[in-house]
Amino acid sequence: MVAMKLGSMTVTPTGRPYVIAEIGVNHEGSLETAKRLIELAHEGGAHGAKFQSYKANTLASQKSPAYWDTSKEATLSQHELFQKYDNFEAEDYAALAAHAKKVGIDFLSTPFDDDAVDYLAPLVPFFKIASADITNTPLLRRVAKVGKPVVLSTGASTLDEVDGALATLRDAGATEIALLHCILNYPCENINAHVRMITGLQDRYPDHIIGYSDHTVPDPEMTAMSVAYALGAVVLEKHFTHDKTLPGNDHYHAMDVHDLARFMARIGTIADMLGTDRAKAPIATEDIARLNARRSIVIARDLAEGHTVVEADITYKRPGTGVSPLHWDEVIGMRTKRSMQEDDVLTWDDLVR
Repeated sequence: MVAMKLGSMTVTPTGRPYVIAEIGVNHEGSLETAKRLIELAHEGGAHGAKFQSYKANTLASQKSPAYWDTSKEATLSQHELFQKYDNFEAEDYAALAAHAKKVGIDFLSTPFDDDAVDYLAPLVPFFKIASADITNTPLLRRVAKVGKPVVLSTGASTLDEVDGALATLRDAGATEIALLHCILNYPCENINAHVRMITGLQDRYPDHIIGYSDHTVPDPEMTAMSVAYALGAVVLEKHFTHDKTLPGNDHYHAMDVHDLARFMARIGTIADMLGTDRAKAPIATEDIARLNARRSIVIARDLAEGHTVVEADITYKRPGTGVSPLHWDEVIGMRTKRSMQEDDVLTWDDLVR
């Protein structure tokens, strides 16, 4: 079984999930709002509060077109959108990391250029890489060389691209890599979530922790992430906001503190139900049922000592404290060592060859 240390938690394939509140740039350039979002993420029960560290000029060309739902976010240029929220500098992220430490939640941020990797390296316990950079060889190498665990989203990727990213990361020094299923739609319609792809990642990459980055619009049951966890995703990430009614950016498909708290409670219930064992086996609380609810071979009519048992002499009834019906054929043809009465539960001490 693989295990991976992510900040404050050791994550295993059958354990409880590490939950990331993806603040991104929902702070809209306000350091105070960013700090408040960290506090809300902690209040809701997330393990990590994650930002996005970029500069528009190094992330997108002037002519980069929008690829999101423009009825929700009307900006038609990626560069224009990113420029709205790229005012944080290295010292601002350091201040946010210090605030997260004070609050008691892991500080995380996705780097989108080399400078961000360098100034985030001493601040984050692991690196999260966005789906869009799965083919960004130089950025992957830069992250891997830091030597920290890596969580890689796989939205819009082929398996060959995932294989290539893993090889690049490993060759550059990364030894612990988690993979997140993701659909690169903003928002992602439920019919497009394809959460079952999590099981495909598990089958292909059994030595990696598998998770899910959710872009669906949250419902009261937080269905997408709940199903993802039930399927085995143990790193769960979702956009996070203080106000889902705010226009544009990532507010419209984000969860808030109430969604998060409700989800964490739900996850506790699901985790209890799932348990930690994948191999089918009886558990301790079933011992009494194994003993009493199963059947034994029972005498169907009075038998004399020395009688050779035929099938008409026996039946099967509860409890399972005598000879199991598994031995039905073996019992037939044996002789009784004593006289027996109808409804006696048969034991091996009652028989002789």
